[in-house]
Amino acid sequence: MTNWKALVWFLTLTSVLMSASYTMLVPFLPMYLIDELGVATSDVNLWSGLIFSTTFLISAIMAPIWGALADKKSRKMMAVRAAVCLAISYAWGGFVQTPWELFAMRCFQGFSAGLWPACLAIMTSTVPREKMGWCLGLMQGGSTAGGVFGPLIGGVLAEIFGMRASFYLAGAALGLIAVGLIVFIKEPERRESANKTAKKGDGGNMKLLKVPVIARMLFAAAVVQLAVMLVQPVLPLYIAELQGSMDKIVMVSGIVFSVVGVSGIFAAPMWGRLGTNIGYRWTLYIALFGGGLFGIIQALPADITMFVVWRFVGGIFFAGIFPAINALFAENTLPSERGRVYGLSYAAQQIGSVCGPLFGGLMATYWSNQSVVMAHGVVMVILVLLLYWRRPKNQDPGSGLAINTKENE
Repeated sequence: MTNWKALVWFLTLTSVLMSASYTMLVPFLPMYLIDELGVATSDVNLWSGLIFSTTFLISAIMAPIWGALADKKSRKMMAVRAAVCLAISYAWGGFVQTPWELFAMRCFQGFSAGLWPACLAIMTSTVPREKMGWCLGLMQGGSTAGGVFGPLIGGVLAEIFGMRASFYLAGAALGLIAVGLIVFIKEPERRESANKTAKKGDGGNMKLLKVPVIARMLFAAAVVQLAVMLVQPVLPLYIAELQGSMDKIVMVSGIVFSVVGVSGIFAAPMWGRLGTNIGYRWTLYIALFGGGLFGIIQALPADITMFVVWRFVGGIFFAGIFPAINALFAENTLPSERGRVYGLSYAAQQIGSVCGPLFGGLMATYWSNQSVVMAHGVVMVILVLLLYWRRPKNQDPGSGLAINTKENE
């Protein structure tokens, strides 16, 4: 597949299936632990924190390794490897009988990760520079769309067939992605200079970490993911508090989870265009501040209806965060470094994903689920204030393109 437009649409479809497979399962793991694996309600927060975090910890270790291999060897090969291994891990999850078996599955899943950064590296190394914002917004919109359909599908399947059916369907979806990658993606020929850059060795990651904009965006990616994962393990239980019962909680949770994605589907491409017009750095500030503000506001209502309304509004802003971060990575690296930089970004996000569930579980255990939901927004507001305070002073605010691709945003 050499036509960049066809490539982007294929990778967008891949992001839909990938995100749907994840979200039809992961948000409901606390209920899976209780209903299928026999974990006591009093212990579920700690088990959720452990099982959520282990995947992300292993992913954080492996992602830079997979990214470097993608640059040196083949990005297509790394994408196919991740898709096949994830398909196996999801199917495995449907057969587990104890929480320790689920823990083992999540460990293997962490080792398998790397599909999203490989797809980003393929896309950003192929599309024209001036179309980068739109393409990243489109892929994020696809990921968000998957985030809408995933919880709904997972909730309906759980209600009709039981939660194990979601694992089997997710495994089939990842298998379909692997076949599509093999058939439709053609590894682009690399220029000799790019090959030499990619083969410089392990120093490539350290070199990228010394670039100020890369370091700031890695920090931002980690903190945003921490904020997301802070609330995810406790959200089904918080929703049960708001509706006053556990009746049909998996289906109701699926609908509530999907609300953020509904707004994000339409908003994500808009954020990509805005980044091209006013600069990705300012776009990131706006998206972070809005997402944080409405993240705080959503914790205030005592009824589920207004909670859903404010989550919808917050989703409009949240949809702009990662397209802006990913565009800044692309603007400040060479094409031959994209596998590494997105591997590092994925690792940073996984570090945030390790810390988030642990902190969220502890906060819920000793304070309340509502305090965790509010902390989700507070963390993002603090982050945008830190980024603004540490912003570079010599960036053209009207351009989405970096003036100096190694020093500025």
